[in-house]
Amino acid sequence: MMEQTPRSLEIAQRVEDFVRGTVIPYEHDPRCGAHGPSDDLVQELRAKARAAGVLTPHILADGSHLTQVETATVLKKSGLSPLGPVAVNTMAPDEGNMFLLGKIGTAAQKARFLAPLIAGARSAFFMTEPAAEGGAGSDPSMLQTLARRDNSGWVINGRKAFITGARGASVGIVMARSTPTDAKIGATMFLVELPNPAIRIERILDTIDSSMPGGHAVVAIEDLRVTDDQVLGEVDEGFRYAQIRLAPARLSHCMRWHGAATRAQEIATAYAVKREAFGKLLIDHEGVGFMLAENLIELQQAALMIDWCAAALDAGHSGTHESSVAKVAVSEALYRVADRCVQVLGGTGVTGDTIVEQVLRETRAFRIYDGPTEVHKWSIAKGIKRAALGPQKR
Repeated sequence: MMEQTPRSLEIAQRVEDFVRGTVIPYEHDPRCGAHGPSDDLVQELRAKARAAGVLTPHILADGSHLTQVETATVLKKSGLSPLGPVAVNTMAPDEGNMFLLGKIGTAAQKARFLAPLIAGARSAFFMTEPAAEGGAGSDPSMLQTLARRDNSGWVINGRKAFITGARGASVGIVMARSTPTDAKIGATMFLVELPNPAIRIERILDTIDSSMPGGHAVVAIEDLRVTDDQVLGEVDEGFRYAQIRLAPARLSHCMRWHGAATRAQEIATAYAVKREAFGKLLIDHEGVGFMLAENLIELQQAALMIDWCAAALDAGHSGTHESSVAKVAVSEALYRVADRCVQVLGGTGVTGDTIVEQVLRETRAFRIYDGPTEVHKWSIAKGIKRAALGPQKR
């Protein structure tokens, strides 16, 4: 397993200092709403991060990206507040979109679409579609949004759902079928500047989580016209590029929410070593002390799982299997950690007086986002079958 580097430790420390000293005081700002922090709060925080030299800390001044192991160190520190990733520009979907653009974008596309994101603009990734219409969700092969060629480029039509950050985004990556519906499915990614009159937000969904700017939108795409220079990568290779993005993006979620669960543990511990009941501190009651001990164990296990998957990505593996294993293990563990923290805090734990109840909500949603636990287990089980039966008996 790769070791941490001095540069990642130094960046992570600066990010932690900024999150703890500057960002945490904003956690009760009235501009934090049910659909995420407002755009003016996002820009205020990012201006402070820029001034502190910690904006987009995982991408270096020369445009290179930290390794995944290094990124884990930095993103865990950014996650110490639900507003931390927003402030320092390591938030989903922007972090994943920057990674993908850095991998497969042309020089012109990087200048037009990636540079604004690194500087603090927001983005959206348009892939998931409404379930009621039989659209793509965990199974991307059900993609219905259709891109057809015309004389001047492409015309795209369809509907999307759960599009994080669509409201207020400046850059979009749209996934659409680029083959007829009766042919072998091919998908293509298209880059678009937002807002665009052909991409209409129908509504913002009310969801259990509330950390992501712009919330999660249902979107109609009606006669969106794009030119060939807006094709990201190659035509019909969208599914392959999605895997390039999704494995690191799943892991980045694990990194950020590990930081949030760590903070929840800090808050619960501080309460347990001060609050007395039945003649002694809460932590001296075995039922409470054991919950905090279990949290510490699971946080350490989750950290090791994150580093294991990160090292696999850094070694050049696709990370499909590793990210599925890590996503299941870490999302389930962090939810248990957050749940125990709520329990330790008692009545305070279900209020907004601390961020613990928000961490519980966010990690509950995380068990579904970027692939539900059950879908990843199904994928892992298929791999077990292939390995057990061998190529002749599959």
